[in-house]
Amino acid sequence: MLDVKTLTTNAEEVKQSLAKRQNTAALELLSSVTQVDNKRRELIQKVEALKAARNQASQEIVKVKKAGGDDAPILQEMKRVAGEIKLLDDELVKVEESLSKLVYEFPNILDLSVPAGKSSEENVEVRRWGTPRKFTFTPKPHDEIGEKLGILDFKKAGEVTGARFCFLKGQAARLERALIQFMLDTHLDHGYEEMIPPFLVNRKALIGTGQLPKFEEDVFRIEKFDFFLIPTAEVPVTNYHREEILEEANLPRSYVAYTPCFRSEAGSYGKDTKGLKRQHQFNKVELVKIVTPEQSEKEHELLTGHAEKILQKLELPYRVVLLCGGDTGFSSRKTYDIEVYSPATQGFMEISSCSNFGDFQARRAGIRYRSSATGRPQFCHTLNGSGLAVGRTLMAIMENYQQEDGTFTIPEVLKPYFKAKI
Repeated sequence: MLDVKTLTTNAEEVKQSLAKRQNTAALELLSSVTQVDNKRRELIQKVEALKAARNQASQEIVKVKKAGGDDAPILQEMKRVAGEIKLLDDELVKVEESLSKLVYEFPNILDLSVPAGKSSEENVEVRRWGTPRKFTFTPKPHDEIGEKLGILDFKKAGEVTGARFCFLKGQAARLERALIQFMLDTHLDHGYEEMIPPFLVNRKALIGTGQLPKFEEDVFRIEKFDFFLIPTAEVPVTNYHREEILEEANLPRSYVAYTPCFRSEAGSYGKDTKGLKRQHQFNKVELVKIVTPEQSEKEHELLTGHAEKILQKLELPYRVVLLCGGDTGFSSRKTYDIEVYSPATQGFMEISSCSNFGDFQARRAGIRYRSSATGRPQFCHTLNGSGLAVGRTLMAIMENYQQEDGTFTIPEVLKPYFKAKI
């Protein structure tokens, strides 16, 4: 989150960032932050003045008693002051709660390198890798290939659960498992520490990474316990260091985690409804880094490169785009999307988002490090990215490696993990 000081003293920087994000709603709230913060300061001053008067009165009572005088009037005044302090304290609590709610409405301040733009159409291509294959036949979409081979069953999943779920059977299930193992092994070689985190988290964890309170409709909640199914491993892994002070010498910390992910996809009905692209449940290998501000930019580039390496090893053509302001996520200050080529659509499909959050999540989750220069705690920077979304990688393999007879081959790098013929 942004702190109140940033919102009040650096208002111009905040305004420029919000304008780049096309976020008029937050722009309209900016003046309210100053007003509520001024009210908070005014109440604090009044309470402190009354407490000082009360302390002075206590000293007067001692003097009056020593002199044998009547302290009843002073005691009566102290009682009145105590009552006023209680009323002001109660009002202060409400004002601080209101201020806290306001602060949570503001997205991260964008990095200066983020381009202006309203939507994904204005994202800026940074680089491409690989050349799309030239087919001698019309390539089919992955869902058509999978259903014809009997390895993807959306119909049965719909009967068992509902829309946007799928049974992966036989070779597809084995290939998905092979991809997970391959991705984990590759990132371990990059120096990441592997984790298997909880797949359920509490409300505080989702607040820490920025999904709550603003985006509660996007997550699945278990009401009985007020637990949430994770939308990504980013949530539990980042919160692993919640309310900790790390030593600077131990940074950066790099983690890799495979988890299933669960998303309601609120507001997305009617688009990308076919196939594996936008499921309520999907597998993902996630990369998370906890770093110092000085390491932040370099580690963001490294993390993005590590995600790209998976596609390079799989020999899948892709491009990297820098998201414009209007397409950058709420908590992110800068995001690269990696988009893999889809022969069926003759276009590119997002397969990873690699984001630098600055200290936005660290402030919310209380993740700090002790500076070796000053000895004082400072907020860390957090980064994460998909390394990769497994289902979408499966889609890309099925489409890019498809054969004219309706089957598909597998990349050479996966053969040690998956030896059965498809």
